[in-house]
Amino acid sequence: MANKPINIAIIGLGFGAEFIPIYQKLPGANMYAICQRNKEKLNEIGDAFGIEKRYTDYDELLKDPNVDAVHINTPIPDHAKQSIAALKAGKHVACTVPMATTVDECRQIVELVKATGLTYMMMETVIYSREFLFVKEMYEKGEMGRIQFLRASHQQEMAGWPGYWEGLPPMYYATHCVGPVLALTKGEAEQVSCLGSGRIDEKLIPVYNSPFAIETCHIKFKDSDLAAEITRSLFNTARQYRESFDVYGSKKSFEWTLIEHEQSVIHTGETPEKVTIPDYAHLLPKEIQSFTTAGVYDSDDNQHLSFIQGSGHGGSHPHLVNEFVNALQEKREPYPNARQSANITCVGILAHESAMKGGQPIKMPDFTLSK
Repeated sequence: MANKPINIAIIGLGFGAEFIPIYQKLPGANMYAICQRNKEKLNEIGDAFGIEKRYTDYDELLKDPNVDAVHINTPIPDHAKQSIAALKAGKHVACTVPMATTVDECRQIVELVKATGLTYMMMETVIYSREFLFVKEMYEKGEMGRIQFLRASHQQEMAGWPGYWEGLPPMYYATHCVGPVLALTKGEAEQVSCLGSGRIDEKLIPVYNSPFAIETCHIKFKDSDLAAEITRSLFNTARQYRESFDVYGSKKSFEWTLIEHEQSVIHTGETPEKVTIPDYAHLLPKEIQSFTTAGVYDSDDNQHLSFIQGSGHGGSHPHLVNEFVNALQEKREPYPNARQSANITCVGILAHESAMKGGQPIKMPDFTLSK
């Protein structure tokens, strides 16, 4: 793998098209194939990017011996089964969030990675965003001192999104706020306790049998004195889109801006200072540095809803691609690997279960099989 370009196949060409030119320009990667059920859309994208190998059938793509790795960007209900099928077919997997929708599916993926020796990476955008990289740099330099507490929120209005989103329990899509609180110290969740609050439209409740407008979860870290709090809302809650990440240290603390495009705040002791977050393109190969600020969905007449609401996902896309390809080339685990991805994903799954049980604490499953 280290001696030849890695043949990548992208599945799902809505949001997934954003990654095509990154793989095309990254040294060591070969944007080999694309897959989309809609043939017209498939050919439109294939022609636009000059990709010859095209599939409308995912199972047929998996039979192609030239495919080394698949990057899955399909709807949430398909993530687990497509990841499992790819691993069984001998392909490495990068998958957009969340990893799965059940604890059992997460376990199956972890066990397959262990059994096959293949690589799995959940492509969580926030932990490669410029905001997270800024805080990570401060933390690793020791500027923040001892981390005392972490908080993250992801508030988003999902009205108008595809049907399966309607009535989705807030914590079922929690990786954008779980990811950063665990990733900063490379910690893992040991236990969750979550409360639901408020009520969504009555017509939405029966879809998942979930009434809550907002769910708020406390996470107890494994082998640590740390705890974190995460908040999620998806419907019937007035708030500008916000993915936020606050870190409280003994020397310095970081608080994400309350309003998009305004400055975040660093507190040194009791002294606050507004800061402008720099870009972190310099961490990337020069060939893909431009993708932290521009991509496929960045013109006024060509924007994907997730990209608009997510404010460009913090410039994370080339960092994610670089981490995945580098891990394959260097024969090492990416971050997050299968076990870490399962831990992040299951926080949300079990947090909702806790909320439905009135806040009952729930222990996280043991995913040590993939160590």
